[in-house]
Amino acid sequence: MAAYFLWTSSVVPDDLKLPQLDAHRFFSERILRRADDFGRFERWSFVASQLALLGAFVYYALRGERFTKESAAGRIGTGMLLGMLGFAIAWLTQLPFQIADFFWQRHYGLAEGNVLDIIFANWFLLAGQFLFLCLALLIVMGLAGVLGRFWWLVGGPAFVGLAALFLFVSPYLTTGLKRLPDRQLAAQAKAIATKEGVADVPIRIQKVSDRTKAVNAYTFGLGPSRRVVLWDTLLDRRFTTREVRVVVAHEYGHQARNHLLKGLAWYALFALPGAFLIERLTRRKGGMREAAAVPLALLVLVALQVGSTPLNNEISRHIEAEADWMALRTVRDPVSAEKLFAQFTRTDLNEPNPPTWSYLLLETHPTPVQRIAMVEAWKARQGKP
Repeated sequence: MAAYFLWTSSVVPDDLKLPQLDAHRFFSERILRRADDFGRFERWSFVASQLALLGAFVYYALRGERFTKESAAGRIGTGMLLGMLGFAIAWLTQLPFQIADFFWQRHYGLAEGNVLDIIFANWFLLAGQFLFLCLALLIVMGLAGVLGRFWWLVGGPAFVGLAALFLFVSPYLTTGLKRLPDRQLAAQAKAIATKEGVADVPIRIQKVSDRTKAVNAYTFGLGPSRRVVLWDTLLDRRFTTREVRVVVAHEYGHQARNHLLKGLAWYALFALPGAFLIERLTRRKGGMREAAAVPLALLVLVALQVGSTPLNNEISRHIEAEADWMALRTVRDPVSAEKLFAQFTRTDLNEPNPPTWSYLLLETHPTPVQRIAMVEAWKARQGKP
């Protein structure tokens, strides 16, 4: 019932039918080939990275228990040390693929800087994720010591609380956020935020142009920490001010529709059964009261995350489509919206029509063609040619 409510609470009309569009109408054959070539490597790199991650944690689940014999940190301390080692395994496993992706993106003119930027970027966020894992293990092992096999009844809600805490502090862990230097654009962004009922959410610029030529925008935070963030690459004159306004309206649409809170609600729906599954599958290792169960618990957690990727992406695409609809309702500029979505393929090489399996596993947003089709559907609703 809760999932049904979350899904159907969208402002996108239920009977909206997107027209079938031919990508060749909006993109040249050269651009389509270039996007396909770029995406092919990205697709298989992602698949290989996930298989490597799963393989590493299978090995860790089989052999990690031996580290408990060498630790004198006590039950919970040893469990947290095993969690730290698991975090390092995940980071090291993914690092080669991140480096390969960097060189591939640089080959296509998207990446800037050097490979050290990949290794040392976002240390504050990594530290936040590390603390999140340590706190989760501290809570779980502490609860398991008191409640035994029933720790998951309290642990599931505790995970949601930790996720909310991480969402709240994320803006404070993200470096390089500054005020919009363009006063006219800042005033327009304020007007958009006011129109969407979220005037108290500030907008910031993040400098990434020394690392990438790709464009992006996002919103994060909770309560007083909420922010809308534009990458500075959006303001390098490849996009018109009217196109940037569509991006701003899209991001404020996320805030207006409480998408971050809804994301937490979706997480809450899976946290309790996920915690129960971890409890059930770690019993053979003595349950989460024992440090020896931590490597297996991490394997279960990673497997759940990988296995739920198609569902998570479908939820994300649903939310992003609603934010696109909000942007259209707010700025009422379908011409700029169409140009913006088409430009994403030219600047970021987003595939207009990726293979179905790739769409399910990788795409967190509707494809550029789907987004343009929504603009066409919106125009039809407004009676515009």
